[in-house]
Amino acid sequence: MREILLQQVEGLASPACGQVGVELVDVEYVRENSRWFLRLYIDRPGGVTLDDCERVHEAVGRTLDETDPIGHPYTLEVASPGLDRRLKREADFERFAGQPVEVRTTGPVEGSRRTRGRLLGLSRPAVGAPASPLVRVAREDGQVVEVPLTSISRARLAPELVLPNGEKRGGGRR
Repeated sequence: MREILLQQVEGLASPACGQVGVELVDVEYVRENSRWFLRLYIDRPGGVTLDDCERVHEAVGRTLDETDPIGHPYTLEVASPGLDRRLKREADFERFAGQPVEVRTTGPVEGSRRTRGRLLGLSRPAVGAPASPLVRVAREDGQVVEVPLTSISRARLAPELVLPNGEKRGGGRR
């Protein structure tokens, strides 16, 4: 039920985002305490501004008010996906190739349900192999792990921050 609602909201919100000049990259519908939140994450080359978020909030809010797909009170929030953005679509795994990532899977892949490293992008399996594209990640030990896209439960960018003293922080949640 929730997945259908998210698809419906995405179908309504994407055109409104396009009119504002941003891309809708993710939609969440979550309950926190006793309140429901509909969160839209937007992006564009160079990043998004507060003005972009406000314009999307107004445009999408009008559309959702007219169609009322949710049918009960909720709070609409619009934000940037952030430095540790979720990767969900095939295009995300291609766009962010070269970036540090953390990938969690539904079951063990090469002995672990969590893989951290540098995203190498997607590869297509050989003819006759399962149809799911493979997400390729180069771990710090140099091993390249190939994870079927359909086995990923969550994937995020894991940015490394360099402090003024040269120390690196980040690169994934521990």
